[in-house]
Amino acid sequence: MNVALKNIHKHFGKVHANKGINLTIPSGTIQGILGENGAGKSTLMKILSGFIQADSGSEIILDGKPVVIHSPADAIHHGVGMLHQDPLDFPPMRILDNFLIGRSSGGLFPNRKEVAQDFNRLAQEFDFSFDPDNYVDTLTVGERQQLEIIRLLWLGARILILDEPTTGISASQKIKLFATLKTLAEKGMTIIFVSHKLEDVESLCNQVAVLRAGELVGEMKPPLDTSTLVEMMFGKVVTLGERQPAKTGDTMLDLQNVSLEDARMKIKNINLNVHAGEVIGLAGMEGSGQGMFIRACAGLTRPVGGRVQLKGHDLTGKSYHVYKNAGVNFLPAARLEEGLVPGLSLTDHFVLAEQPRGIFIDRTAGEKLAEDRIKSFNIRGTPLTMVEALSGGNQQRAELALLQSPLSLVLLEHPTRGLDIESVIYIWGKLKERCRQGASIIFISSDLEEILQYSDRVLVFFSGKVSQPIDAANTSVEQLGQLIGGKGWPENGGGSHA
Repeated sequence: MNVALKNIHKHFGKVHANKGINLTIPSGTIQGILGENGAGKSTLMKILSGFIQADSGSEIILDGKPVVIHSPADAIHHGVGMLHQDPLDFPPMRILDNFLIGRSSGGLFPNRKEVAQDFNRLAQEFDFSFDPDNYVDTLTVGERQQLEIIRLLWLGARILILDEPTTGISASQKIKLFATLKTLAEKGMTIIFVSHKLEDVESLCNQVAVLRAGELVGEMKPPLDTSTLVEMMFGKVVTLGERQPAKTGDTMLDLQNVSLEDARMKIKNINLNVHAGEVIGLAGMEGSGQGMFIRACAGLTRPVGGRVQLKGHDLTGKSYHVYKNAGVNFLPAARLEEGLVPGLSLTDHFVLAEQPRGIFIDRTAGEKLAEDRIKSFNIRGTPLTMVEALSGGNQQRAELALLQSPLSLVLLEHPTRGLDIESVIYIWGKLKERCRQGASIIFISSDLEEILQYSDRVLVFFSGKVSQPIDAANTSVEQLGQLIGGKGWPENGGGSHA
C-alpha cells in the first residue's frame, strides 16, 4: 500500500510537534524514520495510526485516495497498524484474549479454537514462543512487543508501523523479525520502522527520513552514510567519548549466598560485593533471571535464602519501603506502568516525590521545583505537562529527576531503551554524577555496547545461572554475546563471587 503524508502539522499548545511534513512511501518499502527523542517521529506515526489527529490542512493519502483517520479502529480498517514502544495490552488478561482485542468480526463469542490456531501459526512464523492461556503479566517487555506484532498482522494491517521494536528482544529474535519484515515488504506490505539505532536502520531499510525539531530535514537511500545521518539528527557530530572507570569506595551492597525463585526459574547462591561508585551491568536474554535479581536488590522480591546487606545493615526480607528509606531507588523499564503516573503533571510528580512539609501542598513552591528540575534535567515540557504527553526520552529524564538525594544504590531496568544516542550520553552523564557522589548503580540492558561502555563489571544471566563478575574494560561484545547465548560457561555454572 502506497502512503503519502502531505503538509502534516500538529500543535500541542505552544509546541509545534510536526511542521509541514511531506513524505511519500511506496508499497513494498521498509521506510526508516530517524530522529532524536522529541523530534516529532512518534507524533507523526500516531497521526497516521489514528491515535491523534493532525491540524486542519494536513492530508493522509493511501493508494492515491485521501482518507480521514479518527481513531486506531479507523486506522486498522484502512490497513494501518502501529506497534508502540510500550505495547498497548492488558496485563491481567490472558494472552489469547489480548490477541482478540480489536477484532470487529466474530460476534460476542468467537471460535477460540480457530483463533488459537491462527495465533499459533503466526507465532511459529515469527519464531515467537507463547502459551496462549498464560497471562500477559507473565511476559517480558520483548514478548509483549511480539504479541502486539502478530495481533496487528492478524487484524489485517498492510501498513505496519514499528516504534523501537528491537529494544526488548534478543539478537536471534531480531534476526528473525528482520527476515519476516523483509518477506512482508516483498509481498507488497509497507513497513515504517522508527528507531534510534543506526545499525538497525542500515541493515533493514530501503530508504530513511530524518526528523529534527518537528521538521523533515533530509532523506537518504542505501548505501547509508551514518555520520551524515547523525549530523542530520542532531545538527552536529555526536560521539560516546572515553569509558569512565569508577573510583570505588567502601562496600555498598553485599549479597551472601542469595537464592531467588519464582514460577519460571530458580537462581542459587549469588555472592556479590558492590562498592560505592561502581556500576554493575546485568546482561542476558529477556527472562533469564536478571529482572528477578534487580528486584531482589530493591526489596521487591524476597530471597528464599541468603543475606542482603546495605552499608553493613541487614535488609534481608525487609520491604521495599525499608530499602527506599535506606537510599535504594528502582527505576523500572515500564515507565508509565510502574515508574510514572499517567494523568498527573510533572509538578504533581515532583511534589509527591518530596518529603511532605506540613499538611497542605504548596502549589507555587511545587511549580518552582518543577521548573528547576525541568531546566536541570533538560526535560522538554512545562510544569503542567502530563507525563504521558512526554516523549520516551523525556519520560526517562523525568524519572531521573525524581530520584532522591543522597542515594546509596540506584537500580535501573533498560535505562536508555528507545532513546537516541545524545539522550543516552546525557542520561549516563547524570548517572555517573551519582557515582561520583558515592552511589552504586546496577542496571539491566539489552544493548551490549551500552553495558561495556558504562559498566565497571558485568554479570551475565543464562537460564537461571549467574556468571562470575566480568571486567567490562577487557571484554568484547562478541565474548559477552557468547556467554549470553550459553557458550563458554564452566561445567558447574554456579553463582557469582566477587
